[in-house]
Amino acid sequence: MTTRTRVTEVVMPGLIEPDGLLIQDRDLPAPATGQVLVRVEATGVSFAEQQMRRGKYYDQPPFPFVPGYDFVGTVEATGEGVDPAMVGARVAAVVKIGAWATHVLTDATHLVPVPGGIDPADAETLIVNGITAWQMLHTIAKVQCGQRIVVLGANGGVGSTLVQLAADAGITVIGTAATRHHDHVRSLGATPVDYRAPDLPARLRSLAPDGVDAVFDHVGGPGIQDSWRLLRRGGTLVSYGSAATKDDLGKSQLPVLALVGRLLVWNLLPNGRRAHFYNLWAGHRRPTRFYRRLRDDLTQVLERLAAGTLAPQVAARLPLVEAGRALELAESHTVAGKVVLVP
Repeated sequence: MTTRTRVTEVVMPGLIEPDGLLIQDRDLPAPATGQVLVRVEATGVSFAEQQMRRGKYYDQPPFPFVPGYDFVGTVEATGEGVDPAMVGARVAAVVKIGAWATHVLTDATHLVPVPGGIDPADAETLIVNGITAWQMLHTIAKVQCGQRIVVLGANGGVGSTLVQLAADAGITVIGTAATRHHDHVRSLGATPVDYRAPDLPARLRSLAPDGVDAVFDHVGGPGIQDSWRLLRRGGTLVSYGSAATKDDLGKSQLPVLALVGRLLVWNLLPNGRRAHFYNLWAGHRRPTRFYRRLRDDLTQVLERLAAGTLAPQVAARLPLVEAGRALELAESHTVAGKVVLVP
């Protein structure tokens, strides 16, 4: 293939409000060796993009760039060394940036097949969210059937996926959320608790007087101490973000580094509890092993979606060119699930 493809993409030009995103058209070259050209059918708004517009995401690239952490789409062309039979296949991938576009060039080995019969927007809600939830629950915390966990933000993209995966595995879940989302959280399989309650730690403790086996905390900040105290002996705290510091001034790395430092200190305490900061990209410097694990874990999640034991949480579907409105909606905290962009 020697022809170029015209692509429409969303550009994050600098530190902006959601309405400051730009739309541009340009030509993509033909796929290089080992690459494929994918027509994007669904991408989405994650917490990463919300932080990137503030310049607060831990390892974001310099401005300007095209955001978009993951996508679902159909292979339209292959480069040298890639099986031409891949053309027409529906696939998913995690790319960290670049997915807010009508077409994407990516390495063929990074793709994961999407089972037939699944709506692309439904699958999109479970790409980065599904991998994150699966690895935290089953690889990091290793929670077992019959155990009990706390999920902060149980109505969010990762949180709602965590609740469902845990419930499917026979794990008891307590989930925090705003009261307007409690019926939804309950329908996912968790006991809801108001995250705004002034006595939140006490309320959580009342539901698990002997402590819980794991806490999944995306909030960070001073409240991480309360999450640690909820653990029973042998329990695991999994921190995977610092939402509490998203508006703090200063370098984006400092809150995360401070959080990681605190967790490392806690791990030295002789109380049998563990603390772990989850980073999806840990191990990416060994790409063969990293992407093999990613493909295996995402396949597990998509199989559960296809079987109906995992329900997609689509908060809204908006056109790609309305990415600014989608970003604003995702940041409003008024919706449950993930806002999806449909090119």
